[in-house]
Amino acid sequence: MFRSHPWMGWLAGLLFSMPATAFSLPDWPPSLEWDHTLVQTSLYTRHFSPDPEHTNQQDLVSIELHNPNHWLAGGAWFKNSFDQPSWYFYAGREFPLWQTDQGINVRAKLTGGLLRGYKGEYRDKIPLNHLEIAPAALPSIGVQWGRFESDLIIFGTAGMMITAGVRF
Repeated sequence: MFRSHPWMGWLAGLLFSMPATAFSLPDWPPSLEWDHTLVQTSLYTRHFSPDPEHTNQQDLVSIELHNPNHWLAGGAWFKNSFDQPSWYFYAGREFPLWQTDQGINVRAKLTGGLLRGYKGEYRDKIPLNHLEIAPAALPSIGVQWGRFESDLIIFGTAGMMITAGVRF
């Protein structure tokens, strides 16, 4: 049975209130031009329906390559909810939302790719993981200030993670 979470309504309201131009793709296909690299780690994880088998210590390390038009590609290593080493290889796009006078940028991000690492008795804990490699899509909302960034990543109806990183 689907369980409702108050933050889901807030996130949906935020996404639907953005102008349609935030999601336009005038620069398709993406250029292979490098703008910056983002290195991130996980700070906090919370499962919406905690299970005694869940761990909230993901030890995530990710690297993203960004182009000037907000496209990105990356890879992440982390321990999944069942303490198994996992990989997520992905591509995606950032959607700038607004910028303050103090240079703080707020943006949404959507990535999609392949997730590997849910094995054995935990193989069926994520959808479409019959070959132990599953498609995944992760929405997030984040802030960037100078070289520092932080994101709130939602992983389906399972939970959320807060990350922090540095641009190079």
